[in-house]
Parts: sequence; structure tokens; C-alpha cells
Amino acid sequence: MTSTLITDIGELVTCDGTGEGGIGARSGQAVVVEGTGPGPGTIVWVGPASSAPAADEVLDVGGRCVLPGFVDSHAHLVFDGDRSAEFAARMAGQRYDGGGIGVTVAATRAAGDERLRAALQARVAEMRAQGTTTVEVKSGYGLAVEHEVRALQLAAEVTDEVTYLGAHFVPPEMREDRDGYVDLVVGEMLQACAPHARWIDVFCEPASPHAFTGEESRRVLAAGRDAGLELRVHGNQIDHGPGVRLACEMGAASVDHCTYLSDADVDALVDSAATTTATLLPGVEFSTKSPYPDARALLDAGVSVAIASDCNPGTCFSSSMPFMIALAVREMGMTPSEAVVAATRGGARALRREDIGRIEIGARADLAVLQAPNHLHLAYRAGVPIARALEVAGD
Repeated sequence: MTSTLITDIGELVTCDGTGEGGIGARSGQAVVVEGTGPGPGTIVWVGPASSAPAADEVLDVGGRCVLPGFVDSHAHLVFDGDRSAEFAARMAGQRYDGGGIGVTVAATRAAGDERLRAALQARVAEMRAQGTTTVEVKSGYGLAVEHEVRALQLAAEVTDEVTYLGAHFVPPEMREDRDGYVDLVVGEMLQACAPHARWIDVFCEPASPHAFTGEESRRVLAAGRDAGLELRVHGNQIDHGPGVRLACEMGAASVDHCTYLSDADVDALVDSAATTTATLLPGVEFSTKSPYPDARALLDAGVSVAIASDCNPGTCFSSSMPFMIALAVREMGMTPSEAVVAATRGGARALRREDIGRIEIGARADLAVLQAPNHLHLAYRAGVPIARALEVAGD
């Protein structure tokens, strides 16, 4: 068992629920990690640097800020193809309706395994280089049994947080038989995919002809739950709809987007705060010129809030959680402390994980370090690559 003392920390951000926004920021602290590898090891001591115990190794971070690694609880990383022209069209005023997903489906189906694997690994490395240590990865660009299984198997090579999203989009070949496609999603496709996933998700968006109605979504979620999968929901992105209340009713761990919310939606999220997290994806609003969710109102009401990247080729091709934090502060009314907590402990809550997203004894040593003295620089120096995953004992 190798132990590592992390010392000369400018600011230690624990996200332990204390302080403004729950940030738990302290100076003069040190951390001891134990691990045998592979993996990040376990935090076994946190306290004043002057009282730190001896360790096998010492990692001096030179006065920089140390914080939990970002927990990106919503990402679509298994894909091929390019949709930059679609982005340019939206910047010129074209409204997003979900239809561009079909372009990615065609490219992804045509790509070989090694091409998809290499791209996936590169995206995960890009995330770690910006401080993300846990990422959830969805299928959803295959939309046929063999392609969805392949996507999940590839995702499982890089994360334990794998989500079956056969109900992402009604593929062109099934457009005239929606009921038949839902039958496939909850039948043969689910049976083949469930062994490779932890979660099931659905794009519940009646405002889009390409996504799924409330009743279709309920059927998908119920079938996934019966198959032993935990629930997630894409909801209320394009317009008002049933997604948020459906997620709360069915006990989903997270309902993601939450761009268009009624008072009844907010009430449902407040009532379900112990079980359902509202995961906000500000990069999508940035990339689609849509209105931003009102995170300030949600937090003030008592809603459980997370921030994630929604890294995907169509509506947010950014893997940068620091960028999401900056957007949350600038556009959604969050304080820098609240945004950091939402991107760490909030993301962990959205994944129902107690071992990540915080710096406390017993937690995984999934840590990030900033080329800065404190967490305020994440929003203050927007667009500057100051965060990275911190490699410690066991890595």
C-alpha cells in the first residue's frame, strides 16, 4: 500500500457541505491518499498541513488549488461524423429541433470499432486534461440492436457509468412506425443492451417529432426499471413538456436540461430533491442560442442541482467542465462556489455516488488541481486551461 501526502495546497476545496454554497474551502490543509493501483486510491486523512502524518511519497502542488475532480454526469461520447455546419446554421438563426441526430447516427453506424474507440479515448483524455475524473457515457447514436450494444461495450471500456439511450431519436427507417420502434427499444434492444449498462435514459420531448412523448417515455423507463436499470431522463429542453414531472414521479436519479420549467415542474423537483437531481447543461444553451435555465431560482427553491457538459457532436461539442462552470456563473445566476459544487458533488448525486465529488476520508482520490490559488479562477479565467486531473498514488 503506497501513501502520498499532498501538501503546499493554496486552497483545498472539499465540497463537504460547509461554507458558502457547500464549497468547504480551507487554507493550510493537506491530504493523504493510499492506494495500490490501478485506480486513484482512497483519501485516508484530511487536515492542517502542520499536523500531516508521514507518507511514502510527497506531492507538493506549489500553492495551487486542489478540489474534487469534476463529475460529468451527462455526455454522449461514442460517435463519428461532424456537425459543425449545423452549429453555424444555428448561429445564423436556425432553431434546434433534434433532427440533426440522424446525421450522427448514419456516420456512427458506418464507422469501425477502432475508429470509434480511438475517438472515445481521445475525448476522455481531453476531459481529464480539464479536470474531469468521472464521466457518464450514453449510447444513442446506433439506434439498432447491434450498434447500441457496440456503443455500450465501448463506453464500458472508459467508465462504469454507462447509459442505454436507444430512445434518443426515432431513426429514419422507423419514422413511419413509431410504435414499432418503441417496441424494439423496450424489447429486443433492451434485452441485448441491459447487461452492458447501469442506466436507461429517454429523450422525452413531445415538441420534437424526432423524440418521444410522455407516454412513450414512461413505457421506456418502466421497461428499463423492470430490466434492472436505473433511470435518467432528458426533459424540457426544447419546450415545456412532461419530462421533469415524469422523472420525479418515477424516481429518476436525474432529469437533464430543465430549460423550460413551469411552477409545477419546480414544485416536483423540490418535492423530489432527495432522489432526483436537476442536471443543467449550459453548453447546450450556448451552442443553440436557447434561453438558459434559472439555476438561481432552482437553488433558492431547494432543488438539487448539478452541472454537466452534455458533450455531443450536435448541441454542445465541448468537453470542458470549467467552461460549464463559467457559463453557470455568468448566465444562470450561480455563485462560483455553487457552480463548483454542482460540477462535483452535484454530479455525484446525479449518479447516486457517495464516493466521488468530495474530499473527505473514505472517498476516492479523484482529484483535480488548478493552475491558480483558488476556485474562483474557474469562472474568472473562462476559457483558459487551468484545470487538470491530479495523478496520485494508485494511478
